[in-house]
Amino acid sequence: MREITYSVRAGDIEHGGTSSAWLKVELRKEGVSEDLARRAGVIAFEGEMNLILYATHGGTLRVAVDDSEIEIELKDDGPGIEDLDLAMTPGYSTAPYWAANLGFGAGMGLINMERTADRFEISSHVGEGTRIVCWIDRRKNDSSAQ
Repeated sequence: MREITYSVRAGDIEHGGTSSAWLKVELRKEGVSEDLARRAGVIAFEGEMNLILYATHGGTLRVAVDDSEIEIELKDDGPGIEDLDLAMTPGYSTAPYWAANLGFGAGMGLINMERTADRFEISSHVGEGTRIVCWIDRRKNDSSAQ
């Protein structure tokens, strides 16, 4: 198994997408198909932007790859999500004004992550932070993994 960890800085909109772009390159080097690398990139991008926009101090994007799956974990020690059900509602957003003015905060990030993953888990505690883990099953989706 190979593991890659990226640090994402809060508010660093200028570098938003950098980690997810590098991740796709690294996954292709690991022999992951273009389709699964793209899916992992979508999950990573949405999570990376959430860390930039919402996490008080940023957070980490960790990816573990083996022959059976790609695991993507995002963690922060930010403000946490008060209402997970509401946060998972399409179109619901708490994006700051400056982010909405840049076109972010459409309220689809978490939903896109859940839809793109084969398995999705989120836990959040107000004042403590949020942890999201997404899995992509390589055996089910990627003939190069067999």
